Amino acid sequence: MEKFIYLFRGGENAGLSPEAMQAHMQKWNEWMQYLGQKGIMVSGDPLQNTGKQVNGKNKVVTDGPFAESKEIIGGYIIVNAKDINEAVEISKGCPIFETDGKLEVRPVQNIQM
Repeated sequence: MEKFIYLFRGGENAGLSPEAMQAHMQKWNEWMQYLGQKGIMVSGDPLQNTGKQVNGKNKVVTDGPFAESKEIIGGYIIVNAKDINEAVEISKGCPIFETDGKLEVRPVQNIQM
């Protein structure tokens, strides 16, 4: 098995009623529990909406790790899959798509120390 990271971007949660938001979060919880029970999910966490960027040779520090709200990485999980195609198929069950969000699938490079 290989490891892949899912980077969660965007998703329009702001227009949801409190009840719809709660139902949406329940779907996230159920999906994450399913991945955990199947041994697919290795780890993951949501990210706070604050941060800093350090850029270039002069190490210029700016507020916010993002340019537009749709590009905000809201969280990540690391999953096990046999290859990237399986990782993509697994990702299609993610609730982020219900709110027009994006999910980036990237292989985690194994570095031998």
